[in-house]
Amino acid sequence: MHPGELLTLPNLITYARLALLPAIFWLLLEREYARALALLFVAALGDALDGWLARKLNQATRLGTLLDPVADKLTVVGVALILALQGWLPAWLAGAIVLRDVVIVGGAAAYRLLRGRLDMAPTLLSKLNTALEFLLLVALLAMAAGWLGAGAWLPPLLAIVLATVVASGMQYVWLWGRKAWREKGGM
Repeated sequence: MHPGELLTLPNLITYARLALLPAIFWLLLEREYARALALLFVAALGDALDGWLARKLNQATRLGTLLDPVADKLTVVGVALILALQGWLPAWLAGAIVLRDVVIVGGAAAYRLLRGRLDMAPTLLSKLNTALEFLLLVALLAMAAGWLGAGAWLPPLLAIVLATVVASGMQYVWLWGRKAWREKGGM
């Protein structure tokens, strides 16, 4: 890795997103939902901004392609687990979110161990899933802060998020499995 890759503007934004996580988690544990929501919103904006800047400034780096999804996963999993423990998010959905990410990370690690370097690129379905997870978590935090009431919109959103969690997880298993099969000498 070239030393200049460490300090690109998109990577600095990703570092800032990672640095926000302890504060977000602490605020959630303290049930300071409005403040946690503000920081989560900043992190979500940073997620959109770092990717856009990487493309716009031609500063996409290998480090950035690894750190960005790690920041996303840590944010979503951490917030989902805390909200599930506090009763704001159904435990079954938090479990599905965690399981999907464990399968993806475990699959990537197994692929790297068995087949070598893995060039990961998020799929459109995975990007949709992440956006919907962030939308759900922001909505739940707005409810917890008293800014939004639960309504008829919540059960369909929970179902849609679950559907994208399952579908995107299965998509990664399929894509990486097929790639490994082809590299092994399959069809």
